[in-house]
Amino acid sequence: MSARPTGVRGAWLVFAVGALAYVVTVANRTSLAAAGLDAQQRYDITAGTLSSFAVLQFLVYAALQVPVGVLIDRWGPRRLVVLGAATMGAGQLVLALSTQTWQAVLARVLVGAGDAATFVSVLRVVTNWFPPSRVPVMTQLVGLFGQLGQVFSFVPLVALLHGPGWTPAYTGLASFTLLATVLSVLVLRDVPPGRENPRVTRSLRQVGGDLRAALRHPGTRLGLWSHWATPFSGNAFATLWGFPFLVSGQGVSPAGASALLTLYTVTAAGAGPVFGTFVARHPLRRSWLVLTVVGSQAVVWAVVLLWPGRAPLVLLALLVVVAATGVPGSMVGFDYARTSNPAHRLGGATGMTNVMGFTASVVLILLVGVLLDAQGAGTPATYSLGAFKVAFALQFPLWALGVAGILVSRRQTRALMAADGVVVPRVRDVLRARGSRAGTGTA
Repeated sequence: MSARPTGVRGAWLVFAVGALAYVVTVANRTSLAAAGLDAQQRYDITAGTLSSFAVLQFLVYAALQVPVGVLIDRWGPRRLVVLGAATMGAGQLVLALSTQTWQAVLARVLVGAGDAATFVSVLRVVTNWFPPSRVPVMTQLVGLFGQLGQVFSFVPLVALLHGPGWTPAYTGLASFTLLATVLSVLVLRDVPPGRENPRVTRSLRQVGGDLRAALRHPGTRLGLWSHWATPFSGNAFATLWGFPFLVSGQGVSPAGASALLTLYTVTAAGAGPVFGTFVARHPLRRSWLVLTVVGSQAVVWAVVLLWPGRAPLVLLALLVVVAATGVPGSMVGFDYARTSNPAHRLGGATGMTNVMGFTASVVLILLVGVLLDAQGAGTPATYSLGAFKVAFALQFPLWALGVAGILVSRRQTRALMAADGVVVPRVRDVLRARGSRAGTGTA
């Protein structure tokens, strides 16, 4: 007999199960990062081949985002969460038993497909169950709990890999994923009881028109470019290349690298609610938050890459902290999609937004591996710091493209808002006005 959540407690119960589904999703997504060196030895593959595992996973994820968004509008988010968890569980079971490279590739394809169905579906559940004023904070809370999945992959999974071994570790992760599948079936509901389910059945022609209409809106494009520019650096670092960079490049011990990656997770989790509160209180300043995140990442990475020799541990810790703000910063892109589109095209707009960050992540993950191989970086034990610095310099043109897209689409969005009578005041004018009120004692 399934549970039927109702009321405020029911909303929080639904949220808890949706958040758990995302915890499991992130654990599945990042499970190869902590095992990257083990995977190279298990399958006897190069850095480029290892990076292609993650690239293929992200390509599958990105390719399915728009179809998943359309299916959410048609089937409802609950079915997609259940289907996604079941698919990821099957993928991890295949990986647990695999001994050949093609089996590992199949496993990552299944994980990418299941991953694609989960996050945007959980976001739709949150949108359906909570009032609009709380959605930005609740969205960030989903991301916060999702970071626990990285803790799972960096701590217990590593312990299992270095203890019982590869097969028990990934079989355990498959079992954890099955638990999320069962709970999603029992607890998740698309909408609260008594509310009309906003499912829509539209022809392919209508779906295409909805996607074009969403893309034509400059607010959607602002969300797309925000999601491009913010998360790729942290995704590449946490998903695959952070551990080898810290251990082989910077000479950090494996335990120290695990601690830094845990710091990454804790920072991302802590930044989420802060960013969500800022967006809820200052919706006209969302782009400044995005640009601050991107600028901070670029500056700290520049310092690390230009540092002569190995960077001090405190600088590496700062790098991890700043990189971790990218994922909660990318959530702002979904808020732009939500506020720029009606309900019947929200799934497609959210899917298109999610494609951007993972496309940038795919590009960076793939090219880092290719450049490491091209420089003769060798095996995981002999990767040179210089080779890593050349490879990670590829982030800067990706950031430049994203910032250009943000600035252009922001100008177009503000022009559209001005035509509707909404003028965004300049920051210096707002600060000057606040100073004047403070000087006169007015509220």
